[in-house]
Amino acid sequence: MTRTDLIACPECDLLQRALPVPVKGTLRCCRCDAELARNRPDGQEQALALALGALVLLGISNLYPIVGLSVSGTLVQTTLAGAVRVLFHGDMWPLAILVLVTTIVMPVLQTVGMLWILLPLRLGRKPWFAPQVLRLCHQAESWGMTEVLILGLLVALVKLAHIASVVPGVALWSFGALMLVLVGAHTAFDPHSLWAHFSAVRATGGARAHLEQPIVSGPITAAYCGLLSCHDCGLLTSAHTRDHALACPRCGATLHSRKPASLTRTWALLISAIVLYIPANVLPVMYTSSLFGAENDTILSGVAYLWTSGSWMLAIVVFIASIAVPMLKILALGYLAFSTQFHSTSAPKRRTKIYRVVEFVGRWSMLDIYVITVLVALVQFKALATIQAGPAAIAFGAVVVLTMFAAMTFDPRLIWDEAEHQT
Repeated sequence: MTRTDLIACPECDLLQRALPVPVKGTLRCCRCDAELARNRPDGQEQALALALGALVLLGISNLYPIVGLSVSGTLVQTTLAGAVRVLFHGDMWPLAILVLVTTIVMPVLQTVGMLWILLPLRLGRKPWFAPQVLRLCHQAESWGMTEVLILGLLVALVKLAHIASVVPGVALWSFGALMLVLVGAHTAFDPHSLWAHFSAVRATGGARAHLEQPIVSGPITAAYCGLLSCHDCGLLTSAHTRDHALACPRCGATLHSRKPASLTRTWALLISAIVLYIPANVLPVMYTSSLFGAENDTILSGVAYLWTSGSWMLAIVVFIASIAVPMLKILALGYLAFSTQFHSTSAPKRRTKIYRVVEFVGRWSMLDIYVITVLVALVQFKALATIQAGPAAIAFGAVVVLTMFAAMTFDPRLIWDEAEHQT
């Protein structure tokens, strides 16, 4: 049996009544303040127009050069795919795969997925495999990092300007436009409002400010009532056995009362990230060879170079994204996992906010990876100068991926479970 008159918060599992969402309104949980749904007028039309624009910009961005470097009459240009290819040929295939997936594959999947859903709806038809495509869009959104790539390109341009004449390419501008268009399309594209088109089971909306009080006095969760909430489509489904895995009748996703082995997986990923964080900051991230000799650069020396060359703002940005953010992510995830492991009941709302921040900032640590990718692809002047990626680049990329997976495997509902046991 399914329930569509109730909503369970995906972050604290509080069971609440569903109320209509006013125009331009947002539905938020009355306990942890998590966003549950929103109502954007003409959202489908806006998302469709922006997705079509994004598809055109994706083609331009991946076919034309991003930037060129001119030295002694020799012009070296690279596309994003060309930069990935250079990493592959330089025996840096793990880095190449990471860049390929986060900058090309995922943005393409996100854009094509939105068009796959919205174009048939605009024509009054039901899209094929709509639930699966919507779930794919959700995953692609988490790993598409066009905005981080843009910032990485800007940092790379500053470093390249001290080597030779920089020639901005068409793709540099199209990537900037693509970032804005994808953000707009994501804002207008509301998967929760689309589920009613794909199933006889209708999803209901909610209210703008906070929801009204729960169905009974006191905090009652979906798990307590024997209900399983789908993280992909939000549908509530009753289950006879709370921990028994079921499939969502609307989107087909696997349902669990709580993420299986959440703390165990989080600790495993977090410890792996801590181990790799040391070589990521100690070992060389780049090898530079020129007529004046060879030089090994670490992440910290790259920040120092930007600072001494006068690019103070970029030095601060790189320091925050590449050094401070990974460290703070590890500390924050460690705090969340430790406090939950030892059944802490203090400040559950504050810990939930920390979890949201960790999820939001996770992708920005990829900044240095994109800088290295552009530098390695362009600075290949044989006897004059060459740049190669160092072992720290792979270690650092692994730290970023591991901390992102650690945040994804951590179940914030466990924070509130402990608080409820004390009431």
